[in-house]
Amino acid sequence: MIHFNRFPGKRVLVSIIQTFYSVPTVVIGLIVFAVFSRAGPLGGLNLLFTPTVMVIGQMVLITPILLGLTISALRGIDQTMLDTARSLGASGVQTATVVFREARYAVVAAVIMGFGRAISEVGIALLVGGNIVDLSRVLTTAISLETSKGNLELAFALGIILIFIALVVNVVLNRLQQR
Repeated sequence: MIHFNRFPGKRVLVSIIQTFYSVPTVVIGLIVFAVFSRAGPLGGLNLLFTPTVMVIGQMVLITPILLGLTISALRGIDQTMLDTARSLGASGVQTATVVFREARYAVVAAVIMGFGRAISEVGIALLVGGNIVDLSRVLTTAISLETSKGNLELAFALGIILIFIALVVNVVLNRLQQR
Protein backbone atom coordinates (compact mmCIF):
# COMPACT_ATOMS: atom_id res chain seq x y z
CA MET A 1 0.00 0.00 0.00
CA ILE A 2 1.21 3.45 -0.83
CA HIS A 3 0.26 4.93 2.53
CA PHE A 4 1.87 2.25 4.71
CA ASN A 5 5.27 2.27 3.02
CA ARG A 6 8.03 4.82 2.68
CA PHE A 7 9.83 4.96 -0.63
CA PRO A 8 11.57 7.51 -2.86
CA GLY A 9 9.09 9.38 -5.03
CA LYS A 10 6.10 8.73 -2.80
CA ARG A 11 5.09 12.40 -2.72
CA VAL A 12 5.47 12.66 -6.48
CA LEU A 13 3.33 9.54 -6.96
CA VAL A 14 0.59 10.92 -4.70
CA SER A 15 0.72 14.25 -6.57
CA ILE A 16 0.35 12.44 -9.91
CA ILE A 17 -2.60 10.42 -8.55
CA GLN A 18 -4.26 13.62 -7.34
CA THR A 19 -3.63 15.32 -10.68
CA PHE A 20 -5.60 12.56 -12.39
CA TYR A 21 -8.69 13.54 -10.36
CA SER A 22 -9.37 16.25 -12.90
CA VAL A 23 -8.36 14.71 -16.21
CA PRO A 24 -11.21 15.37 -18.65
CA THR A 25 -13.20 12.24 -19.38
CA VAL A 26 -12.89 12.81 -23.09
CA VAL A 27 -9.08 12.59 -22.77
CA ILE A 28 -9.38 9.28 -20.94
CA GLY A 29 -11.81 8.16 -23.62
CA LEU A 30 -9.30 9.13 -26.31
CA ILE A 31 -6.52 7.14 -24.62
CA VAL A 32 -8.73 4.07 -24.14
CA PHE A 33 -9.93 4.44 -27.75
CA ALA A 34 -6.31 4.47 -28.99
CA VAL A 35 -5.42 1.41 -26.91
CA PHE A 36 -8.43 -0.64 -28.05
CA SER A 37 -8.77 0.56 -31.67
CA ARG A 38 -7.71 -1.80 -34.45
CA ALA A 39 -4.34 -0.05 -34.69
CA GLY A 40 -3.88 -0.04 -30.90
CA PRO A 41 -1.94 -2.56 -28.84
CA LEU A 42 -5.14 -4.28 -27.63
CA GLY A 43 -7.10 -3.84 -30.84
CA GLY A 44 -7.06 -7.57 -31.52
CA LEU A 45 -9.43 -8.08 -28.60
CA ASN A 46 -12.21 -6.36 -30.61
CA LEU A 47 -13.59 -4.61 -27.53
CA LEU A 48 -14.08 -1.14 -28.97
CA PHE A 49 -17.74 -0.03 -28.92
CA THR A 50 -18.68 -2.66 -26.33
CA PRO A 51 -19.82 -2.33 -22.72
CA THR A 52 -16.60 -4.07 -21.63
CA VAL A 53 -14.34 -1.29 -22.89
CA MET A 54 -16.73 1.27 -21.42
CA VAL A 55 -16.25 -0.35 -18.01
CA ILE A 56 -12.47 -0.34 -18.52
CA GLY A 57 -12.65 3.37 -19.30
CA GLN A 58 -14.74 4.01 -16.19
CA MET A 59 -12.21 2.11 -14.08
CA VAL A 60 -9.38 4.22 -15.49
CA LEU A 61 -11.46 7.30 -14.63
CA ILE A 62 -12.27 6.45 -11.01
CA THR A 63 -9.12 4.60 -9.91
CA PRO A 64 -7.15 7.79 -9.12
CA ILE A 65 -10.09 9.12 -7.10
CA LEU A 66 -10.38 5.91 -5.09
CA LEU A 67 -6.63 5.69 -4.55
CA GLY A 68 -6.08 9.33 -3.69
CA LEU A 69 -9.00 9.73 -1.34
CA THR A 70 -8.21 6.43 0.38
CA ILE A 71 -4.61 7.58 0.90
CA SER A 72 -5.95 10.81 2.39
CA ALA A 73 -8.32 8.84 4.63
CA LEU A 74 -5.49 6.66 5.89
CA ARG A 75 -3.37 9.73 6.67
CA GLY A 76 -6.01 10.67 9.23
CA ILE A 77 -5.46 7.50 11.23
CA ASP A 78 -3.31 7.96 14.33
CA GLN A 79 0.07 6.25 13.98
CA THR A 80 -0.22 4.90 17.53
CA MET A 81 -3.06 2.63 16.39
CA LEU A 82 -0.80 1.12 13.76
CA ASP A 83 2.07 0.76 16.25
CA THR A 84 -0.23 -0.79 18.88
CA ALA A 85 -1.58 -3.38 16.45
CA ARG A 86 1.95 -4.32 15.41
CA SER A 87 3.20 -4.48 19.00
CA LEU A 88 0.34 -6.84 19.88
CA GLY A 89 1.55 -9.19 17.14
CA ALA A 90 -0.97 -8.37 14.42
CA SER A 91 0.00 -9.52 10.95
CA GLY A 92 0.18 -7.05 8.07
CA VAL A 93 -3.31 -8.03 6.94
CA GLN A 94 -4.72 -7.73 10.46
CA THR A 95 -3.09 -4.32 10.92
CA ALA A 96 -4.45 -3.12 7.57
CA THR A 97 -7.92 -4.40 8.55
CA VAL A 98 -7.85 -2.42 11.80
CA VAL A 99 -6.70 0.71 10.00
CA PHE A 100 -9.30 0.36 7.24
CA ARG A 101 -12.01 -0.21 9.83
CA GLU A 102 -11.04 3.11 11.44
CA ALA A 103 -10.99 4.88 8.06
CA ARG A 104 -14.14 3.21 6.72
CA TYR A 105 -16.26 6.38 6.65
CA ALA A 106 -13.72 8.22 4.55
CA VAL A 107 -13.17 5.16 2.34
CA VAL A 108 -16.92 4.86 1.70
CA ALA A 109 -16.92 8.58 0.90
CA ALA A 110 -14.19 7.87 -1.67
CA VAL A 111 -16.33 5.12 -3.21
CA ILE A 112 -19.30 7.49 -3.36
CA MET A 113 -17.14 10.12 -5.07
CA GLY A 114 -15.87 7.57 -7.58
CA PHE A 115 -19.39 6.39 -8.29
CA GLY A 116 -20.56 9.98 -8.74
CA ARG A 117 -17.76 10.68 -11.22
CA ALA A 118 -18.52 7.50 -13.17
CA ILE A 119 -22.30 7.88 -13.30
CA SER A 120 -22.06 11.46 -14.55
CA GLU A 121 -19.49 10.74 -17.25
CA VAL A 122 -20.22 11.23 -20.96
CA GLY A 123 -16.88 11.52 -22.78
CA ILE A 124 -15.62 7.98 -22.31
CA ALA A 125 -19.01 6.46 -23.06
CA LEU A 126 -19.29 8.36 -26.33
CA LEU A 127 -15.75 7.74 -27.55
CA VAL A 128 -15.30 4.07 -26.71
CA GLY A 129 -18.94 2.97 -26.52
CA GLY A 130 -20.20 4.75 -29.60
CA ASN A 131 -23.69 5.39 -28.16
CA ILE A 132 -25.05 2.36 -30.02
CA VAL A 133 -28.70 1.67 -29.25
CA ASP A 134 -29.29 -1.60 -27.32
CA LEU A 135 -25.53 -2.13 -26.96
CA SER A 136 -23.58 0.79 -25.53
CA ARG A 137 -26.05 3.62 -25.02
CA VAL A 138 -26.15 4.70 -21.39
CA LEU A 139 -28.28 7.31 -19.66
CA THR A 140 -25.75 10.13 -20.00
CA THR A 141 -25.24 9.59 -23.72
CA ALA A 142 -28.98 9.17 -24.25
CA ILE A 143 -29.56 12.50 -22.49
CA SER A 144 -26.98 14.14 -24.75
CA LEU A 145 -28.53 12.59 -27.86
CA GLU A 146 -32.10 13.53 -26.95
CA THR A 147 -31.05 17.09 -26.11
CA SER A 148 -29.31 17.45 -29.47
CA LYS A 149 -32.50 16.20 -31.17
CA GLY A 150 -34.54 18.82 -29.28
CA ASN A 151 -36.43 16.21 -27.28
CA LEU A 152 -36.01 17.99 -23.96
CA GLU A 153 -38.89 16.22 -22.22
CA LEU A 154 -37.27 12.82 -22.68
CA ALA A 155 -33.84 14.22 -21.82
CA PHE A 156 -35.20 15.62 -18.53
CA ALA A 157 -37.01 12.35 -17.78
CA LEU A 158 -33.78 10.42 -18.30
CA GLY A 159 -31.98 12.96 -16.12
CA ILE A 160 -34.48 12.41 -13.32
CA ILE A 161 -33.95 8.64 -13.60
CA LEU A 162 -30.18 9.15 -13.41
CA ILE A 163 -30.50 11.36 -10.34
CA PHE A 164 -32.82 8.79 -8.72
CA ILE A 165 -30.29 6.00 -9.34
CA ALA A 166 -27.55 8.15 -7.81
CA LEU A 167 -29.77 8.88 -4.81
CA VAL A 168 -30.57 5.19 -4.23
CA VAL A 169 -26.92 4.16 -4.47
CA ASN A 170 -25.84 6.93 -2.11
CA VAL A 171 -28.55 6.08 0.43
CA VAL A 172 -27.58 2.39 0.34
CA LEU A 173 -23.88 3.17 0.74
CA ASN A 174 -24.57 5.58 3.59
CA ARG A 175 -26.72 2.97 5.35
CA LEU A 176 -23.96 0.40 4.97
CA GLN A 177 -21.47 2.94 6.26
CA GLN A 178 -23.53 3.52 9.41
CA ARG A 179 -23.51 -0.19 10.35
